[in-house]
Amino acid sequence: MFNKVLIANRGEIAMRVIRACKELGVSTVAVYSTADKDSLHVRFADEAVCIGPPLSADSYLNIPNIIAAAEITNADAIHPGYGFLSENAEFSQVCREYNIKFIGASPEMIDGMGDKANAKATMQKAGVPTIPGSDGLIESVKEAIKLAKKFKYPVILKATAGGGGKGMRLVTKDSEMQKAWDDCKQEARASFANSDLYLEKFIEEPRHIEIQLIGDGKGKVAHFSERDCSIQRRHQKLLEETPSPFVTPSIRKKMGEAAKKGAKAIKYEGAGTVEFLVDKHGDFYFMEMNTRIQVEHPITEEVTDSDLIKLQIMAAAGEKLDLKDKLPLRHSIECRINAEDPSHGFRPSPGKITNLHFPGGQGVRIDSHVYSGYTIPPNYDSMIAKVIVRAPTREEAIIRMKRALDEFIIEGVKTTIPFHRKLMDDAQFNSGDFTTSFMESFDMSEI
Repeated sequence: MFNKVLIANRGEIAMRVIRACKELGVSTVAVYSTADKDSLHVRFADEAVCIGPPLSADSYLNIPNIIAAAEITNADAIHPGYGFLSENAEFSQVCREYNIKFIGASPEMIDGMGDKANAKATMQKAGVPTIPGSDGLIESVKEAIKLAKKFKYPVILKATAGGGGKGMRLVTKDSEMQKAWDDCKQEARASFANSDLYLEKFIEEPRHIEIQLIGDGKGKVAHFSERDCSIQRRHQKLLEETPSPFVTPSIRKKMGEAAKKGAKAIKYEGAGTVEFLVDKHGDFYFMEMNTRIQVEHPITEEVTDSDLIKLQIMAAAGEKLDLKDKLPLRHSIECRINAEDPSHGFRPSPGKITNLHFPGGQGVRIDSHVYSGYTIPPNYDSMIAKVIVRAPTREEAIIRMKRALDEFIIEGVKTTIPFHRKLMDDAQFNSGDFTTSFMESFDMSEI
């Protein structure tokens, strides 16, 4: 096991990793920007090093500064959390060169899975169902139109280096292709410094369902069931739950085996997630693989009695893992609480929290880094807490979440709590019959 882990991240995920390390008897190092000097992860780590000013490029994305922090504190491993450098092949490679263990995927795996065209080819070779589309990158609008006619509209153009909903355009007819092509290339170039595109058939009425995996790096992989992430806004997840109200035991078994097959093919190490689009007939298609821990990992922990961060660290340390597939024992829901104003288009709402009360009681978990008097900086992602509930059934989990949201008080800034309260009362959500387009018809009035 490692002696000291540096956490190259901030916020609630940094706190989450600190807790796991403490339980494993591992010392921790927090890194922080000047904007985060008062964050809880700085206070609760064994050591803390300032790595730069508020701008992410000068701090949490500054590889030389992070490596320097690891060297001066004698950290023998780095946990990247999610976002920032968690899927950065260069960072993984630099860690290797400095003999610091990167608690995540190897540079080769990140490159292979991070490039969506390569990832799709890898999964096809492993026998994982993939969405019909181009064989690799497309070179022209003419080629895109030809493929769109072959697969039949609607189709979707995607940036091969894309993520977070950027670099994607839906096309429903020939006349829309040129503009979609230009817009997609421009956004991809600006966001990822890579304007290469590929094309896929657009799956109508899909659900976004992902399978949680843990691999030992030697070819053994276990799945920890699925998470339904279909409640999204502009491809950004708002709520996740497990098990999915749509997935049957038969679909779960098939998806789990397919995800494992893909991960085994690359001898995956640590925590990873294979994301699928599932159509109304229950047919599923590989979308992407995330070679990191996910924001929504707590709901899997709550239904499988697992600690995924500990397993991730243990896998990186080369410890023997007793890997067995795990089925959900109960139901869990996670609401992402963002410092945003849902009544005004989810506009960011940074500022000082003047009063704070977290909910509690049986079956309620809060993952957060904020406190009363904490100032939410405008520089980073607006998520400030996750409310996770568990209960024997989905119906009971929804009731418990409503109770928890009613107890959750944050004053001084706007948050998404009112949105989630309304969501819990929504008839369509309660029925479990929804797709990724749910938010397009959700009534945002009176929030």
